[in-house]
Amino acid sequence: MQYSATQYNVKTIARGRTTPEKFYIEAGDDGCLDVLAIDRVSTEMTLTVKRDIPASAEFRPICGLMGTIHLVAGMYLVVITKKKKVGDLLGHVVWKAVEFDIISYKKTVLHLTDNQMQDNKTFLSMINNVLQTDGLYFATDYDLTHTLQRLANTSPEFQEMSLVERADQRFVWNSHLLREFMTQPELHKFVYLVVHGFITIKSSCINGKVFEWSIISRRSCFRAGVRYYVRGIDSEGHAANYVETEQIVQYNSAKASFVQTRGSIPFYWSQRPNLKYKPKPQISKTVNHLDGFQRHFDSQIILYGRQVVLNLINQKGSEKPLEQAFDKLVASLGNGMIKYIAFDFHKECSRMRWHRLQILLDMVTEMQDEFGYFLVDAEGKVLLSQEGTFRSNCMDCLDRTNVIQNLLARRSLHSQLQKMGVLHMGQEIEEQTDFEKNYKNAWADNADACAKQYAGTGALKTDFTRTGKRTQWGLLMDGWNSMIRYYKNNFSDGFRQDSIDLFLGNYAVDEADWTTPLCDTKDWKFLTLPIIMVVAFSMCIICLVMAGDVWTETLAYVLFWGTASVVTGGLILFNGRDFVDAPKLVQKEKLD
Repeated sequence: MQYSATQYNVKTIARGRTTPEKFYIEAGDDGCLDVLAIDRVSTEMTLTVKRDIPASAEFRPICGLMGTIHLVAGMYLVVITKKKKVGDLLGHVVWKAVEFDIISYKKTVLHLTDNQMQDNKTFLSMINNVLQTDGLYFATDYDLTHTLQRLANTSPEFQEMSLVERADQRFVWNSHLLREFMTQPELHKFVYLVVHGFITIKSSCINGKVFEWSIISRRSCFRAGVRYYVRGIDSEGHAANYVETEQIVQYNSAKASFVQTRGSIPFYWSQRPNLKYKPKPQISKTVNHLDGFQRHFDSQIILYGRQVVLNLINQKGSEKPLEQAFDKLVASLGNGMIKYIAFDFHKECSRMRWHRLQILLDMVTEMQDEFGYFLVDAEGKVLLSQEGTFRSNCMDCLDRTNVIQNLLARRSLHSQLQKMGVLHMGQEIEEQTDFEKNYKNAWADNADACAKQYAGTGALKTDFTRTGKRTQWGLLMDGWNSMIRYYKNNFSDGFRQDSIDLFLGNYAVDEADWTTPLCDTKDWKFLTLPIIMVVAFSMCIICLVMAGDVWTETLAYVLFWGTASVVTGGLILFNGRDFVDAPKLVQKEKLD
């Protein structure tokens, strides 16, 4: 779907007014007379009516209220100021939040010291960093946090709950910002739940039959973070980079969905950046892996049924111990609801042999048929339920994972469209040229969104997802993205990790007892070694360019300065962790 200018929308679905004493926020529902009043001094939130808003109140157009957050200067209101329509999902409008504002309760920050002002400015930039990360979505009257199957298997009491009360907390990215609203149900109508990930909604036509087709990827806010600083699981069994992806089809009021999950290898391991291109993974030797591993899969089985684990990492080199440990833990668990399949993606598809992915698809065909998918007819009767999910992972759960998820989703979609009467028997999706192009691009866009949120760049291998084949240009783009990832993972991801931890409430600012965690005093190596290396390398180049008549003298100078630069570079790599941008807000053990 190409977004036209008319799809950018600043029309309010809530209206804000401010006075020096209070914020006034009107609900988006035109029939609602209530107004939320927030006292800027006491922070108390109460209901009032429109006639109580002072005529002098300044108008502030907003598209939605995300919640509040406490920083050094006090409380801040976080609002959406611009949104973009993604499409209509089952008759409900889905919006993408694109611009935001963070409004201080206090009218001035003069009560702060200079250091506190600087810390508060840094915290504000962290919140903005999360808000400006592409992929925040909301709906005013639909629950985006649940799959179609979960919503169908609910009680009448659940249906009567507000969206705030009934949401799947794994996927509510502004949950921490809503904590002040949770205990006051009458205020729930003023806030919107925001999910993070990717949503696309497309209208397609095959054989003259128009149907709606969507992808929703929901990123978990538990153990959330960036590529190298958050791996494995936590003590509750929450996996890093966990994403639930649902593919939805609607035709003539009939609906179908197919759900897959991805998540980091679910035991305790880390891979902290250290200036090396690919840091060596470290499996923790001090914890009982089986406890967290079991908690993870117990929750997955309760939520999704049977599990087929597709482990796509290398079975040699530095990734081999992870594959062996994963296999051993599944065997130790002895749970018949879990099937483990190891597929060395890079080995099988090396030298552009991408057709060999069919080997894996053939291995799981029978299991995918047994799992099925969720299907509801036009009258709302549930015809089929999905009995299990594929849980895919590679090292990052990005590039290799997305390729496999795309192929599994395609196979499910083919069956769904045939069952709904859109595809005729014997027809293949690949033969539908227009839809095939849209399908491939949508899954590649999903890959790029998930990759940018976790690794900082678009996904690798998307040329295969978009075109069905690997290209030389795609290899060049993968090399470029890998270089950008290297820089960001080593020199900017500490700030990104801190931003996520602050936004999600993993770190809370205590205004009453404030000691800054942001002060990072580097030791002598941080400045001294890079300066020595740069000087030595420069002198080496100068000696080569301005070589004298006596070549032995020039050679001696080049060897001396060259050796100095190489030795210094080696010392920098040896002390690599001292030179990377590391998180400052959350203690190290929470990240390992």
